[in-house]
Amino acid sequence: MIRVPARPVGRLSGAWRHCVGTGRVELALRRDYQDSLTLLQRDIGFRYIRGHGLLSDGMGVYRPYHHGGTRHVHHNFTYVDQVVDAYLALGIRPFLELGFMPGELASGDRTVFWWRGNVTPPRSHREWADLVRATLRHLVDRYGLDEVRTWPIEVWNEPNLADFWQDADERAYHRLYEVTAHTVKEVDADLQVGGPAISPGADDWLDRFAEFAEHRDVPVDFVSRHAYTSGPAQHVPFGVHQTLAPATALLDQFAAPRDRLRGTRLAGLPVHITEFNSSYRPDNHVHDTAFHAAYLAPVLAGGGELADSFSYWTFSDMFEEAGVPTALFHGGFGLLTHRQVRKPAYHLYAFMARMGPDLLARGDDHLVCRHPDGRVTVLAWAPVDPTGETPGPGRHELRLSLPTGAREVFVRRSTVDEEHGNARTAWRHMGSPRSPSTRQLDVLHEAAEPARGHRRLPVREGGRTELDLTLSRHEITLVELTPVADETPPWWDESRLLGREPS
Repeated sequence: MIRVPARPVGRLSGAWRHCVGTGRVELALRRDYQDSLTLLQRDIGFRYIRGHGLLSDGMGVYRPYHHGGTRHVHHNFTYVDQVVDAYLALGIRPFLELGFMPGELASGDRTVFWWRGNVTPPRSHREWADLVRATLRHLVDRYGLDEVRTWPIEVWNEPNLADFWQDADERAYHRLYEVTAHTVKEVDADLQVGGPAISPGADDWLDRFAEFAEHRDVPVDFVSRHAYTSGPAQHVPFGVHQTLAPATALLDQFAAPRDRLRGTRLAGLPVHITEFNSSYRPDNHVHDTAFHAAYLAPVLAGGGELADSFSYWTFSDMFEEAGVPTALFHGGFGLLTHRQVRKPAYHLYAFMARMGPDLLARGDDHLVCRHPDGRVTVLAWAPVDPTGETPGPGRHELRLSLPTGAREVFVRRSTVDEEHGNARTAWRHMGSPRSPSTRQLDVLHEAAEPARGHRRLPVREGGRTELDLTLSRHEITLVELTPVADETPPWWDESRLLGREPS
């Protein structure tokens, strides 16, 4: 029996929902995307959203033209306005990532992804600075300086990888960062700019980024990094298999920037993990499973102690880096499939959104919080085996002594496991239809509902309730305990429901 203290040990960090990732921002113009984001904000309520391609050709911002024998550049914000308006209307702000390079400003033709984001340096740093300046000034004019000051501005994405920055040229990235950061501060000194948005396995870039920033006196307001735990891709048609490190490896990666930058000029700056997930592939079916939710539960519960934010990559399967998805469940990054079918990881986030602000206890398999009205919330999860060598334990038991007060408590339990709140299981039972019919989609939405149970428990001497939980394989469960104010009339006798005389 684990005795949970009555006094809070702190506040539950909001780092887990500070930001969420998205496919390229151009996708925000589509209806399915906006429907998904509406649902996400209703159930979870992320504060920021980050995606690639703000300056890529699909957004149409950089528009050179010739007139009177002279070359000019027109900066066009038609799509930028529509995207940002849609975000703000749903209560979520942009975490601006400046990239990729507009084709006619690029120094080369190297691209990444199915949608061809250009990853080469600008052929003119002056024109790049003009583009950044015009974009930020437009945003300030449209949305107000006080608002835009709250939007972090990240320079590029994973420049340590040749796929995302030509030749992974570190000196060229430092040059881009320097030009960009000074341009941002020229627009307004209080705008937040940072980087270097590196992928896992490149923390030496952080060391040199700190040295560069100090040597060149370059503005840095936050440090960003990405975190993934999967091994090399084992390819099959339209999918991959990968090994996974334990989820604690994600927490180690969250902690890395502060550890590496201790003693440098960048020590103490906010640390944003602007992408994280288990697999870095958008076609790994582990993303769709109950295993994945249980795997990530300790990360959401404890990651806020190590970073100021950690952004799940991504909120929706509307994501086309590897091409248009070939099936409803295809291993996409999303918390939601197309057509808003919720995955188990979605429920993990929705459960976290219902936790109280006061932190009472945190353990290897549980998180306990309390709301101001006295409700106690418990998030519990079954341990998983990330090696895949075993399916993980078939059952996991947890016993808690909870401070609840009152005389009795109403207990509401919501459960997601291999059979409940798991539309992928139903999808496989129906033959894995690539394009489910309307009727099949109805079934999948129904299957995505968590199992729910309700009961009443006594409060024992000392104002405590004993909660015994048995979790199935890969289960996550949310238990909410609310003090009962019983308004049953004194004359009511439940034993006489069918008219029997009192004994």
